[in-house]
Amino acid sequence: MNKVQTTREACRDLQTQVFSNRSLIIAANRGPVTFQTAEDGSRTFTRGSGGLVTALVGLAQHVDATWIACARTDTDIEWQQGQIALWHNEETIQVRFLSPEATAYEGYYNVIANPLLWFLQHSMWDVPRQPVIDRTTWQAWNEGYVAINQLFADAIVDQTRAAPKRPLVMLHDYHLYLVPRLVRQQMRPSNRPTLLHFVHIPWPGPDYWSILPPGMRIPILEGLLGADLLGFQTHDDVLNFLRTCQRHLTRASVRYRQGRIWYRNHATHVRAFPISIDMDALRRLAASPEVRDLKTEFEARLEGRRLILRIERIEPSKNVVRGFQAFEEMLELFPEHRGRVIFVAILVPSRMDLHQYRDYLDEVMAAVGRINATYGSRDWEPVRVLLGEDYARAVAAMKCYDVLLVNSIADGMNLVAKEGPIVNERNGQLVLSERTGAREQLQAGSIVISPCDVHATGHALHQALTLPEEEKQRRAALLRSLIEREDIGWWLCQQLDAVEKLT
Repeated sequence: MNKVQTTREACRDLQTQVFSNRSLIIAANRGPVTFQTAEDGSRTFTRGSGGLVTALVGLAQHVDATWIACARTDTDIEWQQGQIALWHNEETIQVRFLSPEATAYEGYYNVIANPLLWFLQHSMWDVPRQPVIDRTTWQAWNEGYVAINQLFADAIVDQTRAAPKRPLVMLHDYHLYLVPRLVRQQMRPSNRPTLLHFVHIPWPGPDYWSILPPGMRIPILEGLLGADLLGFQTHDDVLNFLRTCQRHLTRASVRYRQGRIWYRNHATHVRAFPISIDMDALRRLAASPEVRDLKTEFEARLEGRRLILRIERIEPSKNVVRGFQAFEEMLELFPEHRGRVIFVAILVPSRMDLHQYRDYLDEVMAAVGRINATYGSRDWEPVRVLLGEDYARAVAAMKCYDVLLVNSIADGMNLVAKEGPIVNERNGQLVLSERTGAREQLQAGSIVISPCDVHATGHALHQALTLPEEEKQRRAALLRSLIEREDIGWWLCQQLDAVEKLT
């Protein structure tokens, strides 16, 4: 049995141990399924995609588990709650949908969570001009964000009181920052659940949190300090959170070495749990006939040229425009690559209801047009953009790259940086921003760049294309081993192990 198999066996044993006397409550903005009503009136559901849903649903399979989320469709609202079989056996998970008023959800999601908190935590605000926190923002905070966090807290309290065993509550992300404290306030210590909150996006330093007024900033920090265990993607995020609490909460007692904060007679333990990917599911998809056919089509389009690839949502933090500028810099500095390399960008439109994202898409397409007009020829288009979400196509492209560019300005983790090396078949190289969470784990096998330095990134792209084959092979193998050892199951079990040590 190899190390990966041994780790998985230990993880299964740990899950059995943790849930021998616990039930499980998962709370997140989105649920594991979305319901639809067919033309004949029948109700069907679609299971959520992605490693997080896979990991948490897998954990819930043999546990008394409930997933609480906001309804996304009218059919979700009609269904409300009940047991759902997500596996090929008789096991079920209870899914409970909350149905906030539309105006409350708009304020909670599209004014406070996105963009206010998301832009703040990615350090993306143009502070001399934005954000403008006005009466409308405060209304969205009070009647949207606070109100819906209270809905989640009430549902968790109800579920805890009805549970046959004392639950472990796993809360997720920036939509639910107030929930831990709200739950603690409503329950006595004797029947209070264990609260674990994982933050998927970066946590900036204390100065940047000063952008928020105290009436928002303090409740957010106090809310998170209601958790027993608080998880972040990186050690830098952990340190920034500790420093933020020390700066902005006068009564907080912060212990950096122990990673612990004592506040209002309660200890919160703060740890780094870098999230990862579901490698088994990814490899199954990569070996599927659909992906094999897409790969063949993709290679035919390359016509023997080298491939620089990026796969991103279209959002400012992903730094797509500077990635194209770096490619332009490489073509200018190293003209031997002209006609021999294609930059393919698979871009997924995201949050197009926000003007910041629509404007950024315009900038992206303008940069592409400029490069193709300047350097392209009759038989060579330097940059190709493929718009739309097609995961199978993205996996096929990842099998083919010579260089994978991930140059985000800020990223909680960036799972593309982990998916690419697992399925790539060309000993492709990873050019990785130092401001991604993935850098902490993957820097030993990557070419690390500063995301704003397009000159250095252009040199890095050239370096990645021209490394000796033996060095490419060594780096690619190192990346695979790092990712295989710390997959999505490892991420989950690190948290369960920390919970066991606290109780």
